[in-house]
Amino acid sequence: MKHAVIAIFFALTACASAAGGPEPLPGSLTYGGKVVHSPYRPGTVVKNTFLGKFGYRVFETYVVQPNGTLKLTSQSTGPDFLWQ
Repeated sequence: MKHAVIAIFFALTACASAAGGPEPLPGSLTYGGKVVHSPYRPGTVVKNTFLGKFGYRVFETYVVQPNGTLKLTSQSTGPDFLWQ
């Protein structure tokens, strides 16, 4: 049963991300319209990881834009533990 719920969750997440660009979640660096300026050079990839809803780990990738702000380019979720 757990595996079915997880599979449905990932399928729905994939559908939501295919509709458009990823949207910031609570815990994201740019959530709520925050503008984050990075000290890194444009084109640098910045990764962020945080614990999201229901105990799932959220993995995000940002790219530094020419004006120094961060753009969310990808977002995925996974369990916060490994199945043994």
